[in-house]
Amino acid sequence: MMETDVSTIAQMLKEFALGFGLDLLGAILILIVGYWIAGRAAALVRHSLKNAKFVDATLKPLAASIVRYAILVFVIIAVLSNFGVETTSIIAVLGAAGLAIGLALQGTLSNIAAGVMILILRPLKIDEFVEAGSISGTVVEITLFTTLLKTPDGVFISAPNSQIWNSAIKNYSRNPTRRLDIKVGISYSDDVDAALDFLKNLVESDPRVLKDPAPMSFVATLGESSVDLTARGWVATSEFWPTFWELSRRSKTELEAAGFSIPFPQRDLHIIESPETATAAKPAAKPAAKKPATRSRATTAKTATKTTAAKKATAAKS
Repeated sequence: MMETDVSTIAQMLKEFALGFGLDLLGAILILIVGYWIAGRAAALVRHSLKNAKFVDATLKPLAASIVRYAILVFVIIAVLSNFGVETTSIIAVLGAAGLAIGLALQGTLSNIAAGVMILILRPLKIDEFVEAGSISGTVVEITLFTTLLKTPDGVFISAPNSQIWNSAIKNYSRNPTRRLDIKVGISYSDDVDAALDFLKNLVESDPRVLKDPAPMSFVATLGESSVDLTARGWVATSEFWPTFWELSRRSKTELEAAGFSIPFPQRDLHIIESPETATAAKPAAKPAAKKPATRSRATTAKTATKTTAAKKATAAKS
């Protein structure tokens, strides 16, 4: 009887191990195949949208990510179903887990919501130079959670979408043209009108500066050591920095060659002394120092002798 019970239990364990092993092997195969299919599907979506002109470049990586994660969700459900878990139970578990995860990951979910809003309203796109709060750079990619940027000096930045969305966004690449201001200071002794005409002609002579709106020049401020002039023109956004650097260099060299002087910051101090100030400034006369009285040894000896003689005379009289 004992041997029958042992053999029965062994047979049951064997059947359970065989069944569980097959389920485990099937789950592993489903995970491997599903993970491969998700990667291939994301790559296929990315490749198919690569040359699609009707789809914005910002949406292409996001669409590939959505396809990949959606397939992985179905793979996980299939794995659980392989172990005999009911679909209704899976939905209930996912709902409870989603609620718990949503409460625990409010910041992460806010990044997803901010990423969706960025993609819908599109205040920035790939290859545009933007500034959002303390972050600035060229947009490389917008994912579900982060925005990837590259600074002008080649530094990689990964910023949360919520940080980008909750800041005022300055897009330097969106408009086709930008205003260019060349600022330079001249001496107060120079001819201001001649310098204004010279600067205006200097800006107009550059072929990259647009004719409409027409360039102009004006006196910006009267500084402490210079008259500050500004020459203004409009250029294409892609030509802004090359034009700015070139005209800044020419404004310095050609103004000096034309006889104008560009003063460095300086300040002249004029000190005026009033009679009271002059009197207070003069040092008081020092009284002449008195020389201490000194006695020679001979004088001291004579005085001592006279004193002794007087004492003797007084004693003889008494």
